[in-house]
Amino acid sequence: MINEQYKKMLEGKSVIRQLSEFATARGKEIGYENVFDYSLGNPSVPVPEKFTETMIDLLKTKSSMELHGYSPSLGIASVKDAIAKSLNRRFGMDYTGNHIFPTTGAAGAVAHAVRCVTKPGDEVLTFAPYFPEYNPYINMSGAVLKVVPADTESFQINFEKLEEMLNEKTMALLVNTPNNPSGVVYSTATLKRLAEFLEQKQEEYGHDIFLISDEPYREIVFDGVDAPYVSKFYDNTLSCYSYAKSISIPGERMGYVAANPKCRDAELISAICGQISRGIGHNCPPSIIQLAAAKVLDLTSDMGIYETNMNILYKELTELGFSCVKPGGTFYIFPKALEEDAAAFCRKALRYDLVMVPSDSFGVPGYFRMAYCIETEKVERSLGAIRRFVKENY
Repeated sequence: MINEQYKKMLEGKSVIRQLSEFATARGKEIGYENVFDYSLGNPSVPVPEKFTETMIDLLKTKSSMELHGYSPSLGIASVKDAIAKSLNRRFGMDYTGNHIFPTTGAAGAVAHAVRCVTKPGDEVLTFAPYFPEYNPYINMSGAVLKVVPADTESFQINFEKLEEMLNEKTMALLVNTPNNPSGVVYSTATLKRLAEFLEQKQEEYGHDIFLISDEPYREIVFDGVDAPYVSKFYDNTLSCYSYAKSISIPGERMGYVAANPKCRDAELISAICGQISRGIGHNCPPSIIQLAAAKVLDLTSDMGIYETNMNILYKELTELGFSCVKPGGTFYIFPKALEEDAAAFCRKALRYDLVMVPSDSFGVPGYFRMAYCIETEKVERSLGAIRRFVKENY
């Protein structure tokens, strides 16, 4: 008999993926250029030219075994050392390669980090709005995900609700900044307050409470926005990163867990992640991708288009009467829908070939997400459809 748990999951497919599939099918009917597809957060800007050049150079100059052989189970040592040095240089940390564990993207990093610091039955708190895939990442590890309600005024942390929900069973908090879906960046003031709160609770309950920081959008921050490095504030932090967005290589699945050198058992985290990999059948990213990424650690794609697109949409949406916290980063905007039922709102938008994601699965009813990682020309053309949609329905 097949596993009933996974069979049941087929009934709850990702709304984001379903809408993306709809957009693709609709594009075959009318031309994809005429579908205003704001569903999927797939980076739209090219990879840095140096990354392409590095891949070509590696293929020309390195041996087949070095490029295509198995990676060591804890990752390639030179790559881990390079990542550590880059983080130290940029954020004033003191990582070594032993604190870094390469993973298949940020999803793999979060999956490992959670298993590192919890056991079945422990609770992990996250903050709405949140990436819906956190549910399987956490709950299928045996831990239990609990969602702290949103502060919809700012989408910073709702500390009043956090105080109510954190208890002696809480072993980790999972934060995502810059945030998917809101685009909000947690401020220095927010992170300082969170660190002080967690330090008090660790002392009160007599056990570690880890902060797992999911950071795939760390480099997509807009001009003038306060975007601190989370691990600077709290010792028991595991940073989970991906190069998917920073250098536009989501399909390569290159990320890592970085254990704060001051956290409990910091020198063991990478080795423990290796044992977790044995248990879940995970393998490090391909050797060639590790080696290539190590050559471009301080580079990013040219991501100015995202801020341009955000400003165009934010201006238009607010002028049309939408309530919206202005994003500080990412390539998402999260306005309040013009009716309580966000799913109904988004279904009506489909009639105008506007593909947007209702907020229910993000833990905040009544909103919708737009992933504006598309060409600016297409964003501008979508404004007419948005205006018609609002005028004719609201």
